[in-house]
This record gives sequence, structure tokens and C-alpha cells, in this order.
Amino acid sequence: MSEQHQQNPLNKAPIKTDALVIGAGPVGLFAIFQLGLQGIQSHVIDTLPYAGGQCAELYPDKPIYDIPGIPYCTGSELVNNLLKQIEPMNATFHWGQEVCGLSHLPNGELEVSTSQNTFITKTIVLATGVGAFKPKTLNVDGIETLVGTQVFYHPHNLSQFKDLNVVIYGGDESAVNAAIELSNIAQSVTLMHRRDVLKAPDHLLAKFEQLRTSGRVTFKAGQITELSRSNTPNNEIKVMHPDGSTNNLKFDALLVYLGISPQLGPIADWGVDLERKQVPVDTAKFQTNVPGIFAVGDINTYLGKRKLIVSGFHEATLAAFACAELIHPDEPVVLQYTTTSTKLHEILGVARHRP
Repeated sequence: MSEQHQQNPLNKAPIKTDALVIGAGPVGLFAIFQLGLQGIQSHVIDTLPYAGGQCAELYPDKPIYDIPGIPYCTGSELVNNLLKQIEPMNATFHWGQEVCGLSHLPNGELEVSTSQNTFITKTIVLATGVGAFKPKTLNVDGIETLVGTQVFYHPHNLSQFKDLNVVIYGGDESAVNAAIELSNIAQSVTLMHRRDVLKAPDHLLAKFEQLRTSGRVTFKAGQITELSRSNTPNNEIKVMHPDGSTNNLKFDALLVYLGISPQLGPIADWGVDLERKQVPVDTAKFQTNVPGIFAVGDINTYLGKRKLIVSGFHEATLAAFACAELIHPDEPVVLQYTTTSTKLHEILGVARHRP
């Protein structure tokens, strides 16, 4: 089994936890809930700066119809409901971090490193979906020097661009959404895509066209080919239009929405078995071949696997029970029901309801 060890980042004291959940998509969030019902508090790592994973990135406003007891909800609504559900569990989130190293300690615990923290944990629940989502970057010389100051990939907090001249580069739902939201607070908004076709729900396209007609947003068809640096806050990008003509466009902030791509990352070197970039698990505990490391959701594979959110919820439930058995080997793990268990009511912070 290969091991990777990374020196404690910034010489911080390690964060000790019983359970480390990697991935804050819907299945990861439900794993936090199920672990909490077992009395286990979680620390959570995600490469994104917010919860939701694929739901938040790929279909925040698209309908989901197959969540039990919820006839219809959007991806964003599902994530918000899960976040509300896990509030009593007091999980600690570490946003914008990617796992780097894993080492096995003599006492059987696991040491996990990110660029910012080191964690010592008894169990790991991999809920990374098809991989860590990373924005596709703009291939323009010199652009990387402006990332985080004037160039932003899939920014979540748009309020930081208030009163600025903003150029949005992309043509999907996220880009259109950003243009609509910023039309209310930015000094100017220009949405640019390589061609005059945008991919977004009809109601968003209709709203965008209204803003475009009123002059509150501008649309340009073209591709960014060059960055022109200057000594002023207003940098310029060179834009090539479909007819071959070019012009320069000034910006205070350039927001890039070129999509995201999942990457398995360093987890592939953790010694867990892989089958076509997925992790085989047993279906009793959803544990990998490495003791203490569990995998739930789209990251795992087994006979009969179905890549459905509801299947991931089931997997997270059984993994949480298995984690409890490992964390507390001398204590029986008793099946309790939230309808009747006083202990679970205390964890959830709810008064017992009597008929």
C-alpha cells in the first residue's frame, strides 16, 4: 500500500476528529447527518468554497423528482434542506481545500493533509462524487497572475463586484445567472461567449434578453485571445469575434465560467483499489480495501451500483453505522428510530412529539 506524507502545513497543530468527510455534496451532507445520529461529530473538506458539489455546480436550478417524500425540488433547494437538516450535528467545514497526503499512524489512525491543515482521524468517508470539481481555466498568457484579484473562476460571492465594470466569459447557466444578478449591483456587465448561443433555462434566457434590451447588460460574441497589462486597475483583453475582427475590452473584474471538470486527484495514490476511477466497496459497510476508509455516492462501485442520490443516502447510512462500530469498538451500535428515541431527539434538539 502506497503512503503519502505531507509536512504539517504552516506548522499548525493537527485537527483531531473521529470522522473526516471528504466532499460536501448531497451524499456527503447526509453522511454528516447519519454520523451525527451516531453521536459522531465530523470535519468536512471540499475543494469548492461552498456546499452542494455537483448539485450546486451543474444543476442548481434544474428539477429533481426522485427524492423520497419531496415531489419536486431544485438542486439548490435540496442542498439548502440538507444544510438545515445537519445544523444540530455541528460539523466543521473546511472550504476550498484539496486533500494531498495520507499516512497511517502506528495507533491505527489516519493522518490527512491539505494545503492548509492536517487532520488526524479514525475514519474517512469519501463522498467526492466523480472527483473534486475544478474550474476549467482560461488559456491566455499572463492571466494566471490576476487570478484572485481581477480574474475569478466560478465565484460564489458576487457582491464583491459591486460598482465594478465586469466581464463574464462563458455561455452556460452559471454565466447567465451571474450576468442577471450583477446587473443590479455592477457598474456595467458584459457577457461574452464564443458564439451567439447561450445554454440556460428558458426563463433565465428571457430575463437576460430583457436586461439586454434595456441596456443593463451587454452581450458580445467572441473569444479572449490576449491579455493587455497596464499600470491602471483597468486591464484589457483582446477579443476575436466570429467574423475575424478584433477589439480590446477593459475590465475591473473578469469572471470566467468555462465549466468544471472532475478530477480524482491524490486519492488515487492512497492505496485504495480502483476500477475505472471508482472505488470498490463492500455493500455491508461501504468500506474500501483500506480499513477506516469508506466510500459513498458516485465515487464507489459494486455489483448493482446505481448512480442515484437516493442510493447514496442509503450508502451513507450504512457507512455511518460502520464508522460507529470502528470508533467505539466496545460499545454496541443499537438501531434507534428518530420517531421514538429520546437520545436521538436530544441530538437533534427537538422536543418529543406525542400523538
